[in-house]
Amino acid sequence: MAETRSALVVDDERDIRELLVMTLGRMGLRCDTASTVAEARSQLVRNRYDLCLTDMRLPDGSGMDLVAEISQKHPNTPVAMITAFGNVEAAVDALKAGAFDFVAKPVDLAVLRDLVRHALELNEGRRSNGPAPTDTVASRLYGQSPAMTQLRQTIAKVARSQAPVYIAGESGVGKELVARTIHAEGGRAGGPFVPVNCGAIPAELMESEFFGHKKGSFTGAHVDKPGLFQTADGGTLFLDEIAELPLAMQVKLLRAIQEKSIRPVGANAEVTVDVRILSATHKDLAALVAEGRFRQDLYYRINVIELRVPPLRERLDDLPGLSAKILERLAGHQGRAVPRLGEDAVEALRGYAFPGNVRELENILERALAMAEDDRLSASDLRLPRLASAAQPIAPAAQAATNPATIDPRTLNPRDTASSPLPSYIEEIERAAIQQALQENRYNKTRTAAALGITFRALRYKLKKLGID
Repeated sequence: MAETRSALVVDDERDIRELLVMTLGRMGLRCDTASTVAEARSQLVRNRYDLCLTDMRLPDGSGMDLVAEISQKHPNTPVAMITAFGNVEAAVDALKAGAFDFVAKPVDLAVLRDLVRHALELNEGRRSNGPAPTDTVASRLYGQSPAMTQLRQTIAKVARSQAPVYIAGESGVGKELVARTIHAEGGRAGGPFVPVNCGAIPAELMESEFFGHKKGSFTGAHVDKPGLFQTADGGTLFLDEIAELPLAMQVKLLRAIQEKSIRPVGANAEVTVDVRILSATHKDLAALVAEGRFRQDLYYRINVIELRVPPLRERLDDLPGLSAKILERLAGHQGRAVPRLGEDAVEALRGYAFPGNVRELENILERALAMAEDDRLSASDLRLPRLASAAQPIAPAAQAATNPATIDPRTLNPRDTASSPLPSYIEEIERAAIQQALQENRYNKTRTAAALGITFRALRYKLKKLGID
């Protein structure tokens, strides 16, 4: 016989307690109640609960204290906060304290039932997976540095919530890996994880891609097509490079997140969707808000919880172990013995700035693995850009000649390159500008050509001419 699931309802208003008990009872839950923080603590000592609902204001304290206490002492009990309508600040504080979700008064029973279902699914997932969420996170995000240890701890806490998470970090640090880990460790692990690069969708197709369309709604719409929100229903939608969304699409995205419903292009009615939103960008989103290029209301909606993923240069102690993990994976794919890094190679890596972070480290090691002649990788096998790893400052002219990608072409002074022939100087500026644009546009050649104001064909010619791989 299946074990009866139980819930603890904490509210000082009798009518609210009775409404919640009746609703949860119809969902098959046995309910205990408490009207104060002290009563709730007493119940938690005596019983184990699959869910706790607590009001914000209680006669002898705050529900926020109860949320923090349950999160610390009873981590397997999801707790949701009941807040006054429109009290967004309190709801955000509750989520940051460890609440699973929140529901506003007057309580919408449909919203409450959805919340309860997710909480129970989260608990079932924990039971079936055993007590190893921390190990799972550790296997996904390698590193023993303080920065990575703190990140893993925060992810384990955030995964229990349903709050939107904004993942900040430079290009190549592993923002999508963080998003996948949050999804895998949360109550939606059984649902789909749908990643989308907002900068890769043409502006005219965005609404159809996000919300879907009905047959015949526009030329070429031969069949009904579900959008990304519908595809992610019951799971997680990861909006990578969200800063690239045009303002018009930001308005529609905000409404979809707030109302939890979308209207496909050409449809007469809205469709309810149940999606957790995770977003990321390598840009400074707060600065874009200040400049008017990103909506402030959408920023606050997606940035309930912010996670910063540290760049590789802030955790250099992780380099040897991380490199070994990457080499093990690459060698496994190639069916060859795992090489080891020589001491000179480790020192060379420590001295390199890694503007491309972990993604660049993977590229460097993959190239070294392909070029190495034995099972030991030396510093020469890595072929690191010399300037980026040099300790002493180098003149701009020499910098441009040896590694144009490490400089900003706008800072070059013609006097610094007076000893170089004019064609070579121009090529140096072109090479630096193209490599910088490639990096800023994540090596998408179409977008790079547009950013440089040249045709794709012209860019392809210049890449070949300048020997840029």
